[in-house]
Amino acid sequence: MSAVTDAARIEAPGNPVSRSVRDSMIVAKRNLIRMSRIPEMVIFGLIQPIMFVVLFTYVFGGSMKIGGSTSAVDYTNFLMAGIFAQTVTFATASSGAGIADDMHKGLIDRFRSLPMARGAVLTGRTLADLVQTALTLLVLAIVALIVGWRVGTFQDTNAAKVAGAFALLLLLGYAFTWIGALIGLSVRTPEAATSGGLIWLFPVTFISNAFVDTGNMTPWLRHIAEWNPFSATVQAARVLFGNPGQSHSGAWPMEHPVWASLLYSLLIILVFRTLAVRKYRSATA
Repeated sequence: MSAVTDAARIEAPGNPVSRSVRDSMIVAKRNLIRMSRIPEMVIFGLIQPIMFVVLFTYVFGGSMKIGGSTSAVDYTNFLMAGIFAQTVTFATASSGAGIADDMHKGLIDRFRSLPMARGAVLTGRTLADLVQTALTLLVLAIVALIVGWRVGTFQDTNAAKVAGAFALLLLLGYAFTWIGALIGLSVRTPEAATSGGLIWLFPVTFISNAFVDTGNMTPWLRHIAEWNPFSATVQAARVLFGNPGQSHSGAWPMEHPVWASLLYSLLIILVFRTLAVRKYRSATA
């Protein structure tokens, strides 16, 4: 009698939205527990962004001109929003590799056999990756303060604006993990997912305003950089941090970076979550 009751409870349809949220949280918890048992995943994820901060600050800092100044301090304040954005987007590769690994080991087939929402597997995975990204961003912010980064160096700011900047950065990172999820579902091995996740990230992050002022680029390249969703989030973070930004631009994303960053990220989530869930259903059908 108890087994029948339990089975009926499991198979009860319930509210689709609440079931999807509950299932997503369960999968997210599973992935967070797995990450906690493999601490090297977190440690290695921290090393690369810290290296970028140190290299760009001390190796290139004195050679970059920002707003007519070659001060290493000015460049550090300009740089950090770009490093933060690069860090959250590079989590895409590990997200795609993790999903590809689950597919390769047959774990996705086991999830499929359970009475759970189809999109919960991917949503849970991306939420767990978001938590790891937030932890990495926190450590990176501490390192940035150590090397001289300060908020409010260009204009007044406050705690709410700083929190808003980090929220936009995490939203961009979450949006990009859905691109990684789609890549992970589209390849056969985790190695291919890692390579595929990095190939497109390099031009997206470097053809932008993350490390240099786009005013120094050739006109056609500058237009690409200024309309890059990555650039919008970097510019929005600089505005909210009160750090020096790029030279004046007539491009709408650069003139309204906070709104542009928000719209870009939501649009990416909408498009790539739809594609990833559809791919997941067809891959496990």
